[in-house]
Amino acid sequence: MLRRAIVVGFALVALAGSAFAQQNRIDTVTPSAPELAGYGKYAIGVRTLQATDRNRPDILSTKEGGPTARYDRTLTLEVWYPAALAAGQKPGGDYRAITRDPAVTATLHGQAVRDAAPLTSEAPFPLVIISHGYPGNRFLMSHLGENLASKGFVTVSIDHKDSTYDDQKPFGSTLYNRAFDQLFVLNEMARLGKSGSGSFLSGRLDAGHTGIVGYSMGGYGVVNVVGGGYSKASETIAGAPPNKLLADRGAANPEYRKTIDPRVKAAIAIAPWGMVGGFWDADGLKGIATPVLFVAGSADDVAGYEKGTKAIYQAAVNADRYLLTFINANHNAGAPIPAPAETYVAAEAGKPAAFSHYADAVWDTVRMNNILDHFATAYFDLYLKGDQEKKAYFEGWKGFKRGTAVGLTLEHATPQKN
Repeated sequence: MLRRAIVVGFALVALAGSAFAQQNRIDTVTPSAPELAGYGKYAIGVRTLQATDRNRPDILSTKEGGPTARYDRTLTLEVWYPAALAAGQKPGGDYRAITRDPAVTATLHGQAVRDAAPLTSEAPFPLVIISHGYPGNRFLMSHLGENLASKGFVTVSIDHKDSTYDDQKPFGSTLYNRAFDQLFVLNEMARLGKSGSGSFLSGRLDAGHTGIVGYSMGGYGVVNVVGGGYSKASETIAGAPPNKLLADRGAANPEYRKTIDPRVKAAIAIAPWGMVGGFWDADGLKGIATPVLFVAGSADDVAGYEKGTKAIYQAAVNADRYLLTFINANHNAGAPIPAPAETYVAAEAGKPAAFSHYADAVWDTVRMNNILDHFATAYFDLYLKGDQEKKAYFEGWKGFKRGTAVGLTLEHATPQKN
């Protein structure tokens, strides 16, 4: 009887593991999802790359009052792209992703095929850069990376050094490096996309039509990349980089204005962190002229809502911008993938943050992902591909089934007249 009980016990564990394996889908589209949430016509390939920015200021090795240390900063990138599957290849593949609890690794399931051949029979595809929060990693918004690739975009998601679950270092590094990382990846992808680069991306992406998506600290970087120069006060805030190095990308620095990259045609800033902490002021945010879709939860207690994301939206007076709000959602509005099943176990073992990092107390994560994917598709089709028909998706709730826009608000503001 004891032996039979042991066998049954092992069988139950195996079944539980199998059940977990059937979960962790990043590609779920529910029947109530809005019209553009579904995957597009393209098969998806995915590859992992590394890119090194030489001679970057080393914030963590620089002492206040001393010389600026420098180092080579290497980033890991996940790249999704329209693919040409070989005979017999079927869509689908797994990702091994470290979770919010670095001791727990999850197996995620999606539609991309690892190392698939890129589609070469069409013109180069627009580029979308995806930037996670602190901490996070390149898989945190993998639902969006896959979804947009299936619709004719090359998407690249960054592992930001010093800011990932298993490489979380003092905050000053993230404060300084986030915008620099995003711009470096734009330049690196443009290099790889050039004809004759020797990369699988050669001739496959159009960096001249780039979109950028940032969540939390990724959103902080996005606001700065598109023209929101940091305030003077931010240079000496507790925890800021030494030697007032944030002034490199400060609104008062005339050299900063020269870094606003015209290749970035549109941005999505999800719960961008920093406004409540004083990293921007009204004058600095006037520098944003790039179209921005802001996304937030009205109960965000991390980045703030009225004095956070909504305040940035209101102060970016020279940009055409939208604000999509998930009423009563907290900081996780739309961006993170559904909490991996493995994090449920960690939460039950006394590590609640392993689960809550991904989840929301009010909103279903899959529903939020579907809504974000819908609006991101419309937004980048409009601004990166020039598909003017997609503007209608921002003039009401086009594409939403009856009753499924409940809990959402969408605001629009045009640039002020000088």
